[in-house]
Amino acid sequence: MPSPELRVAAFADLDTRTFHDLLRLRVDTFVVEQECAYPELDGRDIEPGTRHLWLALDGGPVAYLRILADPGGVARIGRVVVAPAVRGGGHAGRLMAAALAEIGDRPCVLDAQSHLVDFYARHGFTVSGPEYVEDGIPHTPMHRHS
Repeated sequence: MPSPELRVAAFADLDTRTFHDLLRLRVDTFVVEQECAYPELDGRDIEPGTRHLWLALDGGPVAYLRILADPGGVARIGRVVVAPAVRGGGHAGRLMAAALAEIGDRPCVLDAQSHLVDFYARHGFTVSGPEYVEDGIPHTPMHRHS
């Protein structure tokens, strides 16, 4: 299998088909597979400071995350997703490395699904608060300082 191509874009630079495909990957995983009925379209995708990162294979996204610009210059990583057909191939790690390169020395936070705390710890994140349940899934807040 060829290596997926890394792509980075602001919302204004996404074409309609690409944005549709990114949303479909997110909805198929978070809303359908994980059975979480929540507002996937939260308005943050279109913010000027948001960056969309994904890995594309044969033109379509197979892995995705977004970086949000939170107050105080803090970057927030979220919506980390890998298509079921390519899970276990290191794609999430590749996206995280690309995201952290994009973020640079700014502080960074994320809300990890708790079973993935060790994955994020390998990328320099530490637990920053107590576990909580959102949409029936345990989450753990984490941060990474420059």
